[in-house]
Amino acid sequence: MIISIGPDRQGQFEDVEIGIERLHLEQDAGKSMHDQHPTLSFVDLNRSGVALMEIVSKPDLRSSDEAKAYLTKLRTILRYLGTCDGNMDEGSMRADVNVSVRKPGGEFGTRCEIKNVNSIRFVGQAIEYEARRQIAILEEGGTIDQETRLFDAGRGETRSMRSKEDAHDYRYFPDPDLLPLEFDDAFVEALKAGLAELPDDKKERFVRDLGLTVYDASVLVSEKAIADYFEALCAGRDGKSAANWVINDLLGALNKAGRSIEETPVSPEQLGGILDLLKEGTISGKIAKDLFEIVWNEGGDPAGIVEARGMKQVTDTGAIEKAVDEIIAANPDQVAKAQAKPTLAGWFVGQVMKSTGGKANPQAVQALVKAKLGLPD
Repeated sequence: MIISIGPDRQGQFEDVEIGIERLHLEQDAGKSMHDQHPTLSFVDLNRSGVALMEIVSKPDLRSSDEAKAYLTKLRTILRYLGTCDGNMDEGSMRADVNVSVRKPGGEFGTRCEIKNVNSIRFVGQAIEYEARRQIAILEEGGTIDQETRLFDAGRGETRSMRSKEDAHDYRYFPDPDLLPLEFDDAFVEALKAGLAELPDDKKERFVRDLGLTVYDASVLVSEKAIADYFEALCAGRDGKSAANWVINDLLGALNKAGRSIEETPVSPEQLGGILDLLKEGTISGKIAKDLFEIVWNEGGDPAGIVEARGMKQVTDTGAIEKAVDEIIAANPDQVAKAQAKPTLAGWFVGQVMKSTGGKANPQAVQALVKAKLGLPD
């Protein structure tokens, strides 16, 4: 699996390849709960017998950032495939994290396993703490005992759970009633052909066919629901414009409201209506932002809202010219400054847009301001 780390200060991403050691199936045996009673432990068998898939990575991860990126991408793939919802706090996915430290170029150190970490953020915290703990022991001349540990999210630290040697301590043995499974290449290829489009392929398509940046495409494919929303929105529309609205406006509003993409009050059809009105010149960019807020809070058809509330962009050059003349006449000092320094003409554009409630066509305003001030185009 290829994961991307970054961006760095130059905006560059580093690709890191993480190998998969094996994948095996087991059955959930239930769990012990030690925090429900001050003196007793309870056993929860509600999930007993439920099939579990364990994916074991190779020791290729070198930092907490890489571990978090790996788990994030793995969860995204599983969600795209419909394997599970990936909700770690609900137990749909958990991480057992093995941590060891070594000097640069040295042999791998003794590892400690941190069991059942239930969030990607906690995985990062657990790795950082455990690495510092092991380094402190080694620098004091001690040795690391191989053991299984738990992460205490409240304290932000790991603590010992039990000693552990290697896999043979689990007393694994073959099940005599399970026959070996043999898959030929044709069967494997047929499975591949039936898979949904995975995040990396979708991201590559967005960049290649829609002209999106790698960053924007990465954001859009980070969750299948976001990618589905974007594809419904950009059908027959400009991909870059659609991406900007989804990433900056929609996801920004959802993040501020603490909602997921599944909880958005603005459907792809509604946002598409706003983009269509903007492209047609019926509304300006500022009006489009105001219209988005109305649809977000009240719902409704964007075209109908614009018509009912008189939000159409003013394209009548006569009306715009009148507003420009009034602003210029009222600000002779600014006229002199703008004629001496043409970049200050933007002040007049802003004042005209303000006086028209943002309804004037910005391009028409800019052209008229320059003409009235005698400035070059």
